[in-house]
Amino acid sequence: MPTLNPTHDPQATSWVASAQATGADFPIQNLPLAVFRRAGSHAAFRGGVAIGDQIIDLAAAQAAGVLDGLGAQALAAAAEPTLNHFFAEGPSAWRALRHGLFDLLHSSATGPKVDALRTCLVAQFDAEFTLPARVANYTDFYTSIHHASNVGKVIRPDDPLTPNFQWLPIAYHGRASSVVMSGTAFHRPHGQAMPPGAKAPVYGACARLDYELEMGFFIGTGNALGEPVPLGEAEDHIFGMCLLNDWSARDHQFWEMNPLGPFLGKNFCTSISPWIVTMEALAPYRVPAVERPAPEPQPLAYLDGAANRAAGGVDVQLTVGIESAEHRARGLAPAEVSRTNFHHQYWTIAQMVTQHTVGGCNLQPGDLLGTGTISGPTPAEAGAMVELSRGGTQPITLAGTGETRTFLQDGDTVVLRGWCEKPGAARVGFGECRGQVLPARAR
Repeated sequence: MPTLNPTHDPQATSWVASAQATGADFPIQNLPLAVFRRAGSHAAFRGGVAIGDQIIDLAAAQAAGVLDGLGAQALAAAAEPTLNHFFAEGPSAWRALRHGLFDLLHSSATGPKVDALRTCLVAQFDAEFTLPARVANYTDFYTSIHHASNVGKVIRPDDPLTPNFQWLPIAYHGRASSVVMSGTAFHRPHGQAMPPGAKAPVYGACARLDYELEMGFFIGTGNALGEPVPLGEAEDHIFGMCLLNDWSARDHQFWEMNPLGPFLGKNFCTSISPWIVTMEALAPYRVPAVERPAPEPQPLAYLDGAANRAAGGVDVQLTVGIESAEHRARGLAPAEVSRTNFHHQYWTIAQMVTQHTVGGCNLQPGDLLGTGTISGPTPAEAGAMVELSRGGTQPITLAGTGETRTFLQDGDTVVLRGWCEKPGAARVGFGECRGQVLPARAR
């Protein structure tokens, strides 16, 4: 796991003034990566690093020769239209780029390379983003015991947790082709559902459309086919984390998922945020894994280790907001409907990687893994509407407009936000992940 170093110094500042703004997501201690270009241009997409309200154009920085040695090699890979090559370069290259840019961006930095870097800045307001990597494989986990219990009570009130949940990180292979960038609108999906009390399913537009508050993480270096990744090495294979919304058609999902799991209820859209926060930037916010007091099942040996127990969790604060059409019409901010923290997750990201590869599965640079819905122990910390509305039986009220929801309506925009913040450390943010529900297409 990454250890603290000078790039985590909470007193460090940048000559990019907006990096010091109160509540800024992207101070010099963060430096997340995305793939972007100037909005409306026909330029090739290229890697970028956020600093304050600006983006370092890595293709321009490479052309300007601002880094040397391994840093220059890493910069060349990160300047490409996708970050897969950069991910494959491994932790040494990741550090070389981050540390090299940190040194150049520091408020004390001077010289011709700093002057050259100043010319490589693009305002985030003027940028458009695309997926940061070619996502050949997408796997979504199910690792919040609170979410599993809440949803389980809707489906199986007398036995909400499946017998395997506390023994292994459960997951399903999702649809990589429908992973989209934040801001992409999508149409309400069609499919089959079994109405309560009916003897035959009906076909139609989803009536119980939901969001899922998740985090995603990108595989950096992969593993060879047949070679599992031990728990102690798992985080060497993880580049960084983003926000993820695994949109869900609950009526279709609950009808189709037995016995093989999610299919059409999940494959129509998955949204991710543009910025990937590196695991190194998250080092000040590592926390112990969820404690499992006896007589709860303890992880089997291959999923257990002292380092994972001591610092396998990540303290990320998360919120969900719903912006209805009325909110937009009246110029109101999205109504916050949930606030929780990633540290509640029952299984850690390292355990997810190890479980994914224990049978010999070969992960590849750019593979996307979702953490599963993130819910906390109280009702206000639920990470999906199926929990908040208790299966659609108890409507929630949206602040600002007084509208009610059991599930999402056409025109609703869901906004996920995440950040890390505590005394003695610089705030590290993820930006936002948003998506809007469009009406179902005519059939």
